[in-house]
Amino acid sequence: MEVRVVRGTGVRILIVGGGVAGLATVAALRGWGATVDVVERAPGPTDSGTGIYLTGNATRMLDVLGLREPIADVAVEITRQRSANQQGRRLFDIDVVALWQGVGPCVSLPRAQLHRALLTGVGDAPIRWGRQPVALAQEGDRVAVEFDDDSTQRYDLVIGADGVNSTVRRLAFDGQAARDLGQYAYRWIAPRIDDEPVWSVQLGRGRQFLTIPISAEQTYCYYNDGPVVDRPGWRDELAATFTDPVGAMLKALDYDDSTLHAGPNQEVVLDSWSRGPVLLIGDAAHATSPNMAQGAAMALEDAVVLASSLVTADSVADALRGFEARRRPRTDWVLSQTHRRDKATGAPPVLRDLVMRHLGEQMFRSNYGPLFAQP
Repeated sequence: MEVRVVRGTGVRILIVGGGVAGLATVAALRGWGATVDVVERAPGPTDSGTGIYLTGNATRMLDVLGLREPIADVAVEITRQRSANQQGRRLFDIDVVALWQGVGPCVSLPRAQLHRALLTGVGDAPIRWGRQPVALAQEGDRVAVEFDDDSTQRYDLVIGADGVNSTVRRLAFDGQAARDLGQYAYRWIAPRIDDEPVWSVQLGRGRQFLTIPISAEQTYCYYNDGPVVDRPGWRDELAATFTDPVGAMLKALDYDDSTLHAGPNQEVVLDSWSRGPVLLIGDAAHATSPNMAQGAAMALEDAVVLASSLVTADSVADALRGFEARRRPRTDWVLSQTHRRDKATGAPPVLRDLVMRHLGEQMFRSNYGPLFAQP
């Protein structure tokens, strides 16, 4: 898929959010001729954060955007995904190289490294750090945007790429909020103790403990302990529920808990992603449970498809309608599959283990089937 956008001269676009969705959109719109402004509420780029896993459909979009090589240079290519029960007994393995053959490799890396590569990829694109909109007002086919420095500017298109707790969604979409999924998750970085490039999960009832190598020295750890919010005893419960390498991964927090991030998993479901010339993309529009690792992939696909829609449409309004018509079946599929996965992990362990030993690989492949095709 080639992104060729040729008729943007005179168009002013505001992208709210300097994360994966926002920066990918900047990259996708290069060469169109539009004036693209980016604002990001964070005060500047950060080296904090945990890890991220990019499936083959995500790296395919990085290739389209010309960003795959700098990310491949700092990423670990994952060759296998392994699922086990909480006693560590293997349920099934997936050869992800074969699964995503012809689409793209599956890789993992620190989030900060991904962000740095995307920033490098957009070059000298102006980003106004520490800035966000406080009001949006439609004026015919344009939007007047008031910022938190009391300035106001007008745009032909405002793109909300500002994540699950989107300011743009709050301002332009009647304050529609993300909804909690009854999952409280803990994420952190620990030393890597295994040379094998394997994504590995242990499944308890309604709980998961996941490890992914993200560099030669580091492992990304993820623990979802169900609907109970943050509490002091979660580490003891994790250690008591799952087998090794839980103990080694928790010891990393004893020495340094600065990488620990905790919070509820949420999803966003909207009837429409646009209000006039205001559009939501990425997690701002369609966040889901992280159990399919599709957040970044859907954001990258959104950026590429939006640019393609702008090429072929006669107006911004037509482009937004075409974009949503093309994207919604795919994001709805991901949403439905995340619900199925969450339901499966919440089943009684004896039944779940029996089903997954016999059908796990088949179920896994069917989860991703439509995503092998181009978006």
